[in-house]
Amino acid sequence: QVVLCSSTRVDPSRSVLRRPPICLAMKSFAAAASVLLLRGVAGVEARSAVTPVQKVVELLENMMSKGKQEKHEEQVQFAAYKQFCDDT
Repeated sequence: QVVLCSSTRVDPSRSVLRRPPICLAMKSFAAAASVLLLRGVAGVEARSAVTPVQKVVELLENMMSKGKQEKHEEQVQFAAYKQFCDDT
C-alpha cells in the first residue's frame, strides 16, 4: 500500500504524527526542480543579452581560427609527405 504525501500516519511507538518517507522525497524533488527552473530562467536572460550580430561575429571568428588551425595541420602533413617523396 502506497501512502501519498498528503496523508499522515500515527507511529504507535512514538505517539506522534509522522509523514511517510515518500513525502520527504517529493518535497526534496520539488525544491530541486524549482531551483533548476530558476537557474534556467536566469541563464536564458543572461544569454539573451548577446545580440544576433555578436553571435554571427563570434561564429565567424571561430570559423576563422578553426580554418587557420586546419591550414597549419595540412601544411605540416604536406611537408612530411613531401619529405617522404624526396627521400624515395
